[in-house]
Amino acid sequence: MHNTASRPGSERPTAKKAKVKALRGRWESPLAGYLFLSPWLIGFFMLTLGPMFMSLYYSFTDYSLLTKPNWVGVENYKNIFTNDEVFASSLRITVLFVLVTVPLRLMFALAVAMLLNRKIKGISFYRTMVYLPSLIGTSIAVSILWKNIFSRNGFINDFLGIFGIKGPSWIADPNYALGTLVLLMVWQFGSSMIIFLAGLKQVPTDLYEASSVDGASKVRQFFSITLPMLSPIILFNAIQTMINTFQMFTQSFVITGGGPVKSTFVYVMYLYEEAFTKFHMGYASALAWILLVLIGVFAGVLFGTSKYWVFYESQGGK
Repeated sequence: MHNTASRPGSERPTAKKAKVKALRGRWESPLAGYLFLSPWLIGFFMLTLGPMFMSLYYSFTDYSLLTKPNWVGVENYKNIFTNDEVFASSLRITVLFVLVTVPLRLMFALAVAMLLNRKIKGISFYRTMVYLPSLIGTSIAVSILWKNIFSRNGFINDFLGIFGIKGPSWIADPNYALGTLVLLMVWQFGSSMIIFLAGLKQVPTDLYEASSVDGASKVRQFFSITLPMLSPIILFNAIQTMINTFQMFTQSFVITGGGPVKSTFVYVMYLYEEAFTKFHMGYASALAWILLVLIGVFAGVLFGTSKYWVFYESQGGK
């Protein structure tokens, strides 16, 4: 009978396996997960959550970059709602901008998504070309290009001149300036279009086939099948687009500078002016928190009314 327990090195494989198992167990512990998350958590607390709470504190102070914060309570909010005419004007312009831009952008996105939901040659190229403006649409370069296109002697007026039409000063005229910005925001519908396209791919084709057998027209299929099946995606796109539109700044700042006569002076431009031109950081912080609450109210309205028009197949349409 051989006694292997006394052989030199016979325990080495076992010991090595034990070390590997212990090391694996250590990395599989919750601590390892937190270690991997730590870079994101540090960035979140330092660059997002921390500044948010600081801005909330500053909103109750009289604070500029050159002075220490002086606690004034709700005085900033009181002044905003009772004495600030620019706040009321910029808020009105922004809400109008949102109410016009969001529906138009969603309609264009859905229409183009349905056109691109076809099996035709080169469809991938067409989808890329449609999506491209969303990648570069918020850049300063595109805003400058848009400004040149819609200037008095720009491409749009030159094109209209071919037909004997004298185009207006799109950017310099208060009657057209905001509409020009709306058009730019609607042009950037690519992201919403991609999401709609993904949703269209998930609509069961047998629903269309069955409705065709029953004699349903394309219009009836759209309202009875396509829209209900896409309603959760419409809700998502509406909220995303609404949030982005409320925060629109670059286009107005570069193209119109808030003019003419403050006709495109949107809310975030006013916030920027108070913070980085006048250095009223406390007042600007209050404006920022009002914007957050306003976006929350609009989102709440969308979520609250969604039970009447959003169809969830897994919940029997409720």
